[in-house]
Amino acid sequence: MSIPTDTIPNISDQDLIARILAGERRLFELLIRKYNQRLYRIGMSVLKNEAEAEDAMQTAYINAYEHLPRFERRSSFGTWITRIMLNQCFEQKRKNSYILFNSEQPDNLMHMKTPANELANKELSSLLENAIAKLPEKYRLVFVMREIEDMSVRETSAALSIGEPNVKVRLNRAKTMLRENLGSYMKDHVYSFHLTRCDRIAGHVMRRLGLA
Repeated sequence: MSIPTDTIPNISDQDLIARILAGERRLFELLIRKYNQRLYRIGMSVLKNEAEAEDAMQTAYINAYEHLPRFERRSSFGTWITRIMLNQCFEQKRKNSYILFNSEQPDNLMHMKTPANELANKELSSLLENAIAKLPEKYRLVFVMREIEDMSVRETSAALSIGEPNVKVRLNRAKTMLRENLGSYMKDHVYSFHLTRCDRIAGHVMRRLGLA
């Protein structure tokens, strides 16, 4: 049974972690639900595949839970789980790299038949995602983190292990490479992670951890 997100209003990540480590392990679901949207967007920025992004999310959450006692709080939990997700995405990308090099259609990822692509003529989200997908990965990641997830320059710098000036340069470069100013449509349409998907990820992770 899932935990309603409104049962513990305004509780900080730090307090949640303390309570999880003290024995209230099922509260980890609240952290999953809080960061699902961010991790999905980052996963799509690297992997460009919905199923692989969700697999990476589940693995990242399990790794975070298993290492939670060693979380030293030198950065925020948000930054920490973001770095775990990035590492998992890059690892999956390395493992799958032979597919890209040996594919008979080098640009097959851009033509993959996903639900979002099939509705491209009806959904603005597909148009926005395609525009962002054309950015080189290093610019795309910074753009998603800063402009869509509202991560600070410092948090983005820490997550990607690059200097703060480099974050600003990459963001400006990403903006100039986009064909149009995507503006306020970003948050509502790009890599949206709807409630049903959030429920599924939270349920899968909690079951795999034996906390459901």
